[in-house]
Parts: sequence; C-alpha cells; structure tokens
Amino acid sequence: MDINIIEKIDEASSKSLPSFTKLFLSFLFIILVFLWSYITYGTMPNNTFLIIGAVFGAYMAMNIGANDVANNVGPAVGSKAMTMMWAIITAAIFEALGAFIAGGDVVQTIKKGIINPDLISDPQVFIWLMTAALLSAALWLNFATAIGAPVSTTHSIVGGVMGSGIAAAGFSIVSWTTMGKIAVSWIISPILGGIIAASFLYFIKRKIIYQRSMLDASKIFVPLLISLMTWAFSTYLILKGIKKIIKIDFLSALALGLGIAIIVYFIIKPLIIKASLKIQNNRLGINSLFTIPLIFAAALLSFAHGANDVANAIGPLAAISDAVITSGISTSVDIPFWVMAIGALGIAVGLALYGPKLIKTVGSEITELDQIRAFSIAMAASITVIIASQLGLPVSSTHIAVGGVFGVGFLREYLDSSESKYIAQMRRRFKKDKKILDKYEDQLSEVEAIEKKSKADYKKIVELYNLIESKQDLVKEDKKNFKLAKRIKYVKRDAVKKIIATWLITVPAAALLSASIFFMIKGVMS
Repeated sequence: MDINIIEKIDEASSKSLPSFTKLFLSFLFIILVFLWSYITYGTMPNNTFLIIGAVFGAYMAMNIGANDVANNVGPAVGSKAMTMMWAIITAAIFEALGAFIAGGDVVQTIKKGIINPDLISDPQVFIWLMTAALLSAALWLNFATAIGAPVSTTHSIVGGVMGSGIAAAGFSIVSWTTMGKIAVSWIISPILGGIIAASFLYFIKRKIIYQRSMLDASKIFVPLLISLMTWAFSTYLILKGIKKIIKIDFLSALALGLGIAIIVYFIIKPLIIKASLKIQNNRLGINSLFTIPLIFAAALLSFAHGANDVANAIGPLAAISDAVITSGISTSVDIPFWVMAIGALGIAVGLALYGPKLIKTVGSEITELDQIRAFSIAMAASITVIIASQLGLPVSSTHIAVGGVFGVGFLREYLDSSESKYIAQMRRRFKKDKKILDKYEDQLSEVEAIEKKSKADYKKIVELYNLIESKQDLVKEDKKNFKLAKRIKYVKRDAVKKIIATWLITVPAAALLSASIFFMIKGVMS
C-alpha cells in the first residue's frame, strides 16, 4: 500500500474529543492535584515548592502518557490488532498496575548520575534545580507531542537535570562520561531496534509468507515465534517489571522465561493448528494468527513501562518532596505513594486525552503496519532492552520502538519487488500506447497528403482524428501513472526527518529550557 493511501485512511479516521474539552479535563486534573497537595502539606514549613512540584509532576505525567506510551500500543493499533479505544484502556490500566505493583520503592534523584550533588550545598538551590528540570522536561514533551514526534522521556529529564545543574553550579557538575553514553544511545537504540525488527520480519517472510502453503508453514513456525516472544517478555518482565517484588539475576530470569515459553509452546501449538483450519492460505489469514499475541505484547510493554519508567520520570518530584521534608539533599529517596499515584494517574489522563495523536504517528504515519510487522516491532522492543541492559548500554524504549517501525518499513522497500514490477509495467504500457499513437499520426499524415481525396479518405481522416484523440488521453494517463509509480515509498520520509531531528535536539533543548527556568526561579526567589 502506498503511503498516500495511508494518509487518506488517517484523514478518514474518527475524531477524538474537542480541543477545549481535552484542555478543560487536563486543567481539572492539575487543579485537583494542587488542591490535594495544598490541603495535605499547607501547614508544612517551606511547602511552596512541594505544592508547585506536585503540579509540575502532574503536568509531566500527563505528557508522558501523551507521548511515551504510544510506543507500547502504537504498532498494535496501526496493525488493526486493537482499536484506539481498547489500546488506551489497556495501556492506562497496565501502566498504572506496573507503577503501583512493581514501580520500585527507591529512585535516584539525580537521573542516571549525570550531575554530582556534592557540588550543591544549599537544599533550596537543589529544590529549584529539580523544579526547573521537571518543568522543562514536561514542556519539551508537550511540544514534541504537539508536532507529532515521539521522543524519549528519559532523555528529556536528563537534559532538564543537566541544564539546571549547569546553571546552578557550572559545567563541572556534569558527568560528561555518562552524557557521552547517553549520546551514543541515540544511535544504538534505533539501529538495534530496526535490525532486530527487520530480522524477524525477514524470517517470517522467508519461512511463512513466501511458501506455497502458508498454512502448513505457519503450523510449524507461528508457535515457535509466539514461544520466543513469551521467552523474551517473560525474561524482560522478570528483570525489569517485578524487581520491586523480587530481584533475580539475568541467567535465572532467562531460565525461568525459557520454562514459561516451553509451557506456552505446548499450549499454543494445538490452538494454532485448530485456527489454521478456519483461515485462508494467504497473508491476511496468517496475520490473524498474530492478533492475540500482539494484544498481550501491548499490555506487557505497558506494564513494564509503568514499572520501569514512571518512577524515573517522577524522580525529580520525589527529590523535591524529600528535600522539603528533610531539608537535605539525597542521591536516592523513597517514593511516597502520593508521588507514584500522581505519576500513574497522570499518565492515564494524558494517554486518554492526547495519546491518540502519537499512537497514530507510531502506528500508521511512518509506514503501514500489519500484525506480522507489529509483532516484529514488539519482539525488537523486548529483546533490545534485554541485550542493552546486560551490556550496560543506556537505550531508549521510544527510540527502539520507532527504530523498529523504520526497520520493517525500509525492509519492505528493499524486498518488495512489486514496486519495480509495477514501474516496469507502467513503462511498457506507456511505450506501447505511444507507439500506436505515432502510428495513427503517420497514417493521418499519409491520408491528408492525398490531393484528390475520396469519400473513404475523409471518413478515414475523421476516424484517425478520433483514434488519435483517445490515444493521446491514454498516453497522458500512462505518463502520469508512470511518474506516480516512481514516487511510491513504504516509509514516509518527512516523518523520519522530523522524528530524528527532535531526537537529536531533545537533550540540548531540554537543557537550555531548564537552565532558563532555573535562572527565572532564582531571580524571583533571591
């Protein structure tokens, strides 16, 4: 399917709530958080920034829901495995469950150790620093969502902490080695995600789609692929999703995940064989076998995101709370329940109100996705995070997922020979019709050159004029189709350029914004 057709489908999709309604509900959530924090901490000394931090934390959480969560459910929605409504409901529930059940009791206040807190002796300055970081990250995510660019929440917060840290204590406060690793992750994350997603798609094409009997091939390989997915997600969740409940080393998690995958294989294989009896021997039928696994993948990715990223995202709020209450600076703090609640509920609100925009971007505006391609992206998301975590590489789940979308799109362009065949067909048709047109024009010239024309000659002239006119229209249409055929692409280049550009400037943009906000706060408070 041409990307132009994808755009027409997007234009015809159902519209969400009016902008005013969404804005009203957003402010309502923020106002409720303000009232709760004011009532709860109104009598506490130096409570102003705690209340402000709670409001900024709510704003940040909503922007995470609007932008970051799209990566977990976007491919499932784009492939039509889930509707937009059910994707939002599923993601909201499992993000909240992940945050509350497995979100962790302790969070680093200095995100990924990018600044040295020993260089900040005044707790008040530290509170300003974290407030600026929280607001700047939220504002950047808000801007990225508005232009339809999925960016990394982690990188936004990293930029915010770095910028306000430099504003507070100079460039020496930053761990540039850590920042270098984060910069490398901009390249590693999408490339790893793209390669793994493309590899799975290529395997499925070669082993199932290109076979004479897709159904026979699917009986063999679909249970294996689903089991492999189970292994990857089980290992991923054991390592990342339930670390608050129980801590397990990598090899033990890998072994437990393998055991679960083997059990799933023997359960799923007879179900796949039974399902194959009811579907046609074509790609549409094979796609249907991946629908339910994709729904589970979206739910599990949301749970893991809630468990792993929500606590990090609200780390600055937890730091502000600790600094206000203890009048000190800690490198790691306990996460109060109310802070986690703001993060979890804010994500659900932001996802419900503003999530569809980015879900559509990830799911359909970059390239067309079906269940097989979305399955490949889900596999890339889980496997890449596992590999990177064991190698100690800082990767972004956003970059991995979008890189996976790029990977399957560009692989289609490389493998799909239908485009070149179509272009060749248009070229042959154009040449054939042009040759006939030239023949008619030559015949017309010959008849018109006759000095003494008979009645039959005049009839021939009229007939040739009619034939030439009709054939000219065909030649024009052939030429137009030939030009359109050469422009067919499976990946929307403008979307790729926009997303990569926002990735590259996320950290410096958030840093500059954060530094500006810090100086504003310092100027007001001094």
